[in-house]
Order: sequence, then C-alpha cells, then structure tokens
Amino acid sequence: MPSPRLPSAVFAMNPVHLPELLPPHLMAQLEKLVRIDSTLVVQDFSEPAARAALAEAEVLITGWGCPHIGAEALAVAPRLHTVLHAAGSVRSLIGEEAWQRGLTVSSAVQANALPVAEYTLAVILFAGKDAFSLRDRFRTEHVYPAPTDFADVGNLGRRVGVIGASRVGRRVLELLRPFDFSVSLYDPYVDETEAAALGAVPLSLEDLLRTSDIVSLHAPDIPQTYRMLDRDRLTLIRDGGVLINTSRGALIDPEALTDELVSRRISAVLDVTEPEPLPAGSPLYQLPNVVLTPHIAGSLGNELERLGRTVVDELARLASGLQLAHAIRRADLTISA
Repeated sequence: MPSPRLPSAVFAMNPVHLPELLPPHLMAQLEKLVRIDSTLVVQDFSEPAARAALAEAEVLITGWGCPHIGAEALAVAPRLHTVLHAAGSVRSLIGEEAWQRGLTVSSAVQANALPVAEYTLAVILFAGKDAFSLRDRFRTEHVYPAPTDFADVGNLGRRVGVIGASRVGRRVLELLRPFDFSVSLYDPYVDETEAAALGAVPLSLEDLLRTSDIVSLHAPDIPQTYRMLDRDRLTLIRDGGVLINTSRGALIDPEALTDELVSRRISAVLDVTEPEPLPAGSPLYQLPNVVLTPHIAGSLGNELERLGRTVVDELARLASGLQLAHAIRRADLTISA
C-alpha cells in the first residue's frame, strides 16, 4: 500500500529563529508530516528560490521576520491553504487578501502567552515587596531598612488591576489565584459572570485605575486601544502605584507617562515602550522608579521550542483530518492580543 502523500511546506521567517523553534527532535517530527526543504527559509517572497518553492507550497510555516502575506505572496502561492505561525499575533502578518481567499491560519499565540504571564506574575510579586527600590537602597546604604520602613510593603490583600482579558490577561488571572490578592478586571467584552469565573471583580477602566495598587496592561494593540492610558487616566493611578506594561507601548501616551514617572508619583515596569527601544537620551533609563527590560517577556531562548511544538502538533492534526487546535479567525483579531 503506497504511503500517503505529504503536503508541501515552506518556512518563512528570519532564519536565526529556526534552530530554536525546531531543534533536531522537533524537526525530525515535522519532516514526517510535510515535504519541506529545511535549508530554505524565505524572507522575501519575490526571490526566485522563494517563488519556485511557493508555487508548490500548501502550507506556510511562519515566524518572526516573515514577510507580509498579502496579494504578492498569494500570487505566487496558488496552492497555499494553511499558514502555521510559530509566534504570537498574526494581526500584522495576514493581509486582507489572505482572509478573502479563506486561508486557514493557526498561531502559537497561546503558547507565547505563557512566558509573558509568568514574567508579569514575577513582577507583580516583586512590586508588592517593593523589591526594586529596596534593592537600589540596599546597594547604596549597605544596611537593612528599619522595620517601620516596611509598613506599606507586602502582597497580602494587594489590589491588582488587570486591563484586558486577552490570552495573556487570562493566564495572568489564573496565576494570581493562589495568592492573597484582591483582583479586578477591565475588559469591555467580559461580563460580571465571566469575570467572576476568572477570579476578578469587573470594573470600569477609571475605577480600576483609581483602586489598584498595581496595574498590569494586557489589552490588544488595535485602534480602539491606542493611547487608552492617556494623561487623564494616568493621573487616576494612586500615588505610589505601579504600572506594568507587557503589551504594546502604543497603549500608553508616552509623553504623559514620562511626565508621571519623572515626577516619581508612580513607578513602572516596562517591557515595551513607544518608541521601541527608547532613544538614548530618555530619562526613563535612569529613573529609580522605572524598571526597563528589552522586550523579554515573550518567548526567548529555550521557550521558543514551545512555539515550534505547537506547529508540529497542528501539522499532526492536519494530517489526521482534525480541525486545528489554535486556528485564528479574522474576527478574533478585533478583541484578542
């Protein structure tokens, strides 16, 4: 009995990521599910080698650095029916023409949400302990603070406000459950019953900002959320409050945020900024009440294998005639990060 025909696939991403996404044991599994040239990693759909491969491609395996999949790509890939994205959001990757053709699109956004949520939990716990400023103080003074200096330190009953029940936001809410936090949620698509099931009290954005000790931002980067934390809303955060952003810098007015932080009225932990990275002269690099990290919350290093495993699992489902577990609908991109 002849072996079943394997679909033809092509890699499209920055090739530097491929070995981490698909280490040898995962690449071996993938090559049993598709016909693919592992030495060809497309970064430009107009190149002759890319055009020749795409002419036969039925599946496109993408990652960070993939060119936009729009009319140009579709014109040279007449047999393409599935895109498996070994990274997070496909919002800027998939063009309108691809949705119109009816391509099946899957993303590892759920897998990528895990390290972001883990980073966020760690930061929340450290912020509640005032670990960042106490570290700096200890480094300078070389003595333990007096017990009275810890009056406002601790995580018992700490009020945490989560903005956005995205995949990351939901995972953060899940990770917060074992702790003695008071958790609130702002998300216009989540009602009171669902918020309670997520372990949070639903609040308006303004009330969440007013009542939270720590505010963590997990809303999607869409036109409706652009500058959602503007100057007026930032002033609602209580004195001494902490703002965490692992979503996108565009969600916060950068000038207003800088003014608030320069005044030292609030603190911030920023894994994303606008622009990204900040210019060398930005005061945020030197402020003691600001922790800047270079966009590390998402999958890095050995965490990338989790994204590659998602792609291999989706290919196995495709080969078995099953629906993809992480299929993305066009409508999903209006409400999810």
